[in-house]
Amino acid sequence: MLVMGFPMSIVAPKARKHLAADALLHVIRSGFATIPDPRCDDGDMAFTDALMSAFALFSLTAPSLLACDKERAEGHVHTIYGIQRVPCDTHMRESLAPVSPKGLRPVCTSVVRPLQRGKALEAMVLLDGHSFLALDGTGYFASQTMHCASCVHRVHRSGAITETHQMVGAAIIHPDQRTVMPLRPEPIVQHDGTDNNDGERHAATRVGATWRQDHPHRKCIVTADRLSAHAPPIDTLHDHGLHAILGVKEGDHASLCQPGEAAEHAGRVTASERHDRAVGVVHRFRLVNDVPLHASNADVRVHGIAYGEMGADTVQHCSWVTDMRVHKRNVFHLMRGGRARWKRDNATCKTLQNQGDHFAHTDGHGEQHLSVVFAMVMMLAFLVDPTPQLCCVPRRLDATGQQAAVVGAHAGVVG
Repeated sequence: MLVMGFPMSIVAPKARKHLAADALLHVIRSGFATIPDPRCDDGDMAFTDALMSAFALFSLTAPSLLACDKERAEGHVHTIYGIQRVPCDTHMRESLAPVSPKGLRPVCTSVVRPLQRGKALEAMVLLDGHSFLALDGTGYFASQTMHCASCVHRVHRSGAITETHQMVGAAIIHPDQRTVMPLRPEPIVQHDGTDNNDGERHAATRVGATWRQDHPHRKCIVTADRLSAHAPPIDTLHDHGLHAILGVKEGDHASLCQPGEAAEHAGRVTASERHDRAVGVVHRFRLVNDVPLHASNADVRVHGIAYGEMGADTVQHCSWVTDMRVHKRNVFHLMRGGRARWKRDNATCKTLQNQGDHFAHTDGHGEQHLSVVFAMVMMLAFLVDPTPQLCCVPRRLDATGQQAAVVGAHAGVVG
């Protein structure tokens, strides 16, 4: 808006001012400023500018660093992201390659905190104020010629070795919300000094531990696939005060099916049915409480849900175990939370691929941590961009109107 020829800001309501794009970008930049500069020669370019330039790369959905150079030449990134000097693509890679991915954790946490303080996550709760935290493994790089210190080695039967990058992605989801809130991913790495690879199960365990450390009071239900439906991950979630609803399959959990069959013969299985006449779907449930997870872990007791969706042309079946006692009043919500886990992949990684972020491609690999750093900064950008629209907070316009058009480029897709 112009008054007497001067640009003026659109002021957000006081309670939501810290959720506006300007405020969130300030949080990002302040967090980046706390990361130690790993460069031997500081040069004449601030290290924070290199990190903010990487963030701008993914916020602008540029398909490559060279494409981002065009934005650098036009000068918009200076105004929008507060960058004094934008590095060229080579300088950015050299500056960020030695950055430890662990150093980005406080930055990601600092973005989630104002969302909680501003009640932005209230629309994402279900079942007595619980948030659903969806976990799933994702691969984003594979090569038999390129490798770095963060690569995981996959040895094939033929003897060939593939170097890969994988991570366990985490997102706050809700079955009634199109928006997902992606959190800091946990890289799957090779253990230092050994030939042993990390695994998705261990990485998922670390996600639960860091979530509880960063957000000690938030009630949460972790939803994950069958890899987590085993005694050690379930015990770890309990140790951190986290509930769980975990997918199971008969072929992978045969020992769980036997107690379920015994419970059915004993009359302990409850059947429930719900009709959704608006879409012509029938939801059928079979519930059983307090059965052992495995014969070898009889002390680990779980509650089971077998679900079938019957439509005019389709039939779907899913099963879960949970530590929350199931009954006819909550089983529908538990089912929807369990199925909503697929939103994490569909609304993050696939959306990033389809909207020009080229998630499966590498913007730089290097010999240290560059690929992992880029992947984590991309998810950080994907968390920040839809927030103003999710919270209905107006964004400040500069004299050219650029910020409203650029910041939040993802929001129209997932918001």
